[in-house]
Amino acid sequence: MKTTLSRNLHLFLLIIICLSVDSGCNKVKTENPVNAPAQAATPDIKNTTGSTLQKRIEEIAAGAQGKVGVAAVVLETGEAFGFNENEHFPMQSVYKFPIAMAVLKQIEQGNLKLEQNIRIEKSDLVPPQLRSPIRDRFPQGTEMTLNDILKYSVSDSDGTACDVLLKTIGGADAVTKYLRDTGVKDIVVATTERAMSQDESVQYQNWASPQATNDLLRLLHSGGVLAESNRALLLQWMTETPTSAKRIKGLLPAGTVVAHKTGTSNTSEGLTRATNDVGLVTLPDGKHLAISVFVSDSKADETTREEVIAKITRAIWDEFVKAN
Repeated sequence: MKTTLSRNLHLFLLIIICLSVDSGCNKVKTENPVNAPAQAATPDIKNTTGSTLQKRIEEIAAGAQGKVGVAAVVLETGEAFGFNENEHFPMQSVYKFPIAMAVLKQIEQGNLKLEQNIRIEKSDLVPPQLRSPIRDRFPQGTEMTLNDILKYSVSDSDGTACDVLLKTIGGADAVTKYLRDTGVKDIVVATTERAMSQDESVQYQNWASPQATNDLLRLLHSGGVLAESNRALLLQWMTETPTSAKRIKGLLPAGTVVAHKTGTSNTSEGLTRATNDVGLVTLPDGKHLAISVFVSDSKADETTREEVIAKITRAIWDEFVKAN
């Protein structure tokens, strides 16, 4: 009888222990749900660049006399480099890149059509201090297809086109929502080109981290967030842009394919709040380098600021081409 009672007691204690362990395991699973939203995190990083590149970038960045942020990754291998990559920087016209992606997504969802005509009123034209080939060519306003407006915004960095796109898709918040839907967190589109032109401080409301911008470039490259035809169209516009060829492209070998978007603020009282370039660079072996370089609150002149971006890009190019 005692033996049977002892066995039953041991069995009861064993059951209690198992239930306790299982409860703890279930708690862990609940805190890390399998069905959590997909994030646009960078793939596994191989930090193989070492301290030599870090020191070189620090030396180059010092020439900007301001704040510099860099994120770079070879998309096919995960080899990466970062310098202030999680800091926030004003985007200026870099934000026309995510705006274009948001518009193209609405086209895919059937809300808009590339070939549809959109009226651009005289009141839509941005002020003279902003870049706008549309305003210069059509001072009384005009009508053009959504396709052409997108091209003006991305390739020509047209402020009027940008603001018309924002109005067409329901405002800046629609772009930020699209970014969150893709899993990209550290980019905020909050206001228009016109608003930025009226107050220097407003541009800081449209901000991004270099890392988040690279995450978006990776998503564009992978084709997971846009249909192939729209992805190819956007990359074509970014490749054909004539703006600021002295930045990412400045010191790369002739003929290097670069799909990029620049952003530049005015200079006020000796301070330039944004000199940026972000894009996809095709390496000699066919792999792709996503690179985002932001220079903010700089006291250096334009030539120096652009040289900083060009030298940083070339240093990273040399490191990754050598590694591969």
